[in-house]
Amino acid sequence: MLKKEENKTISFLIQCEDKKGIMQKCVNFFTDRDFNILHCQQHTDSYENMYFMRMEVDMSDLKTSRKVLENEFDNFAKQNELQWSCHYSDYCPRVAILVSKTSHNLYDLIARKNQGQLHCEIPLIISNHPNLEKIANSFRIPFYYLPVTKETKKEQEKKVNNLLKQFDIDLVVLARYMQILSSEFIEEWMGKIINIHHAFLPAFQGANPYQKAYERGVKMIGATSHYATADLDQGPIIEQEVMRVGHELTPKGLKEVGKDAETRALAKAVQAHLDSRILIYKNRTVVFNTKN
Repeated sequence: MLKKEENKTISFLIQCEDKKGIMQKCVNFFTDRDFNILHCQQHTDSYENMYFMRMEVDMSDLKTSRKVLENEFDNFAKQNELQWSCHYSDYCPRVAILVSKTSHNLYDLIARKNQGQLHCEIPLIISNHPNLEKIANSFRIPFYYLPVTKETKKEQEKKVNNLLKQFDIDLVVLARYMQILSSEFIEEWMGKIINIHHAFLPAFQGANPYQKAYERGVKMIGATSHYATADLDQGPIIEQEVMRVGHELTPKGLKEVGKDAETRALAKAVQAHLDSRILIYKNRTVVFNTKN
């Protein structure tokens, strides 16, 4: 739920080819309708000749229906060749967590949600293994065990997709879900699937990456959180965490450092998405900072 002291807001995410006066036109659109602009961030990418903006207005100034406002802004956007989306702070996004056997990211996300750090609902957890059902039960979150083999992968993925639609899911978080999703599944949920993995990639692929890192004497451990795309682990990066390590750490020690990096990177990425602070352009992201 929203904190009582927070204003209810409408956030507009806007991107377009960079051109003079576009910010002023956007400001005028809202001021002409007597909206109080609470927060505005912008970024001009001179290399790509692109302009990105996040504008947050006071929802209490809304004098029409949301549909009317969106239609008016859509007409404005077409006239100015803008890509846009809007998000209402009084809506609580619904997040599905997909896991396999590893629990640290699952625990962390649930804890942050229960502490109010993540503004969302978690109506279900899906796994291809039964191991983490006890965690879901302890937090009274429905757990769906959908085992998968090479022969049943297509049917299992269809069941996952049906559950996501049944529960009206807005965001899918792969909290160490050790299955490769099909390109068809990813295309349907494009921009709505966040993944986490160790930041060694493309080095140390496959099993036991921390053992391989130990054998190479790595000096940094990290994690990368990104949107999932059909190209495995190559999607737009949202957040990364990096920590220096020394020679005294064993493979087990390196793995523990990696877990800490994963939980922080994934939580920051999920929070940025829930806060409507991310714009995707090509295979990159523009992530606006929180105003707090």
